Amino acid sequence: MNEFQNLYGPTAVVTGASSGIGKSFAMLLARRGLNLVLVARRKDRLEALAAELRQHHNISVTVYESDLAKPSAAAEIIAATTDMDIGLVISNAGFGLKGEFSNTNAQQMADMLMVNCHTPMQLAHGFLPALRARGKGGIVFTSSVEGLIGCPYSTGYAATKALIISLGEGLWGELQEAGIDVLTLCPGATDTEAPALQGIDPRTLQNLMAPDDVAELALANLKNGPTYIPSEHYKASFDMLLSLPRRHALQLMAKSLKPEA
Repeated sequence: MNEFQNLYGPTAVVTGASSGIGKSFAMLLARRGLNLVLVARRKDRLEALAAELRQHHNISVTVYESDLAKPSAAAEIIAATTDMDIGLVISNAGFGLKGEFSNTNAQQMADMLMVNCHTPMQLAHGFLPALRARGKGGIVFTSSVEGLIGCPYSTGYAATKALIISLGEGLWGELQEAGIDVLTLCPGATDTEAPALQGIDPRTLQNLMAPDDVAELALANLKNGPTYIPSEHYKASFDMLLSLPRRHALQLMAKSLKPEA
């Protein structure tokens, strides 16, 4: 057994595992020898990924279909894994909405709040007692650089990701003596389905990172919490923004991010 397996095995839960960064997390953890519980809405994609990982890595993979916008989703996932020794929880699922806040669909905002905030918080709360009892393990929250400051024209999404950063940092502080590592991952632009789903042409994005690279860097820095930005470009950009007076930074962002009429 390697050190990573010893600390975070034998089993990891990954939400949002059907694509993007979540799928990359699943593949990288399988290579490290961890058994997996893969959670997402698209069961067909999860089944295909599970079959591939079982074949190539000789691990146990459980598929759990779940709509994380349901208030009961986290409790159902926790109940379904009661008999498993979960050493790592990767709360990765999430989605965003772009554009003027007043034009945002109210139901989509409510679903975003559930998926991005409610479910990660409840998952952490539900899995923590067993992690504490183990005396080792980890939690990874996928947030965004947009959670570091209110982002005009991404206002609701940025607010949800700010909650996740605060949640992860608070838990990191609480769990320092419990042997549980907490990392809040804040990617910048990443080559996933998300940009297109938000109406953004991925070809227009600069400094786009591959999801495999984002996930690999997150796992490599799991002990270096509380918050980690994998992109040097976005780290430098947001360091600059956060060094400015808040009003000035927000005015600059609003001017540069305003959608074309």
